[in-house]
Amino acid sequence: MTSLPLASLVTLLVLMLMVATAMNVGRARGLYGIKAPATSGHEMFDRAFRVQMNTMEAAVVMLPALWLYAGLIDDRGAGLMGAIWLAARVWYALAYLKDPARRGAGFGLSFLAFAGLWLGALWGVARLMMR
Repeated sequence: MTSLPLASLVTLLVLMLMVATAMNVGRARGLYGIKAPATSGHEMFDRAFRVQMNTMEAAVVMLPALWLYAGLIDDRGAGLMGAIWLAARVWYALAYLKDPARRGAGFGLSFLAFAGLWLGALWGVARLMMR
């Protein structure tokens, strides 16, 4: 088996971020009296819920790109871009919870890291196909 420790570590940390955002939604549900299955009702709950959903939506496209890049190009590069993506998504989440209008920088940086992973993965696939 090929060892990809950095992609593995980033994946575990992304999963932790996803659990943390889910727990924050549960906390906000109790704090603001939002009973399931409602998904809105108080602005602060709505922010927490959107952070969780946006994080899951972003992770679903980033993680395959991370693993394709790690396997086809380099684990170190994948780990670095994955760590940047993770830090940017934490920045995004904290900014969104404080003031949604200020979430743009975290989003932009996470998108750039994702784009690097995706383009690298695409290059890796293209190289395989050109052999």
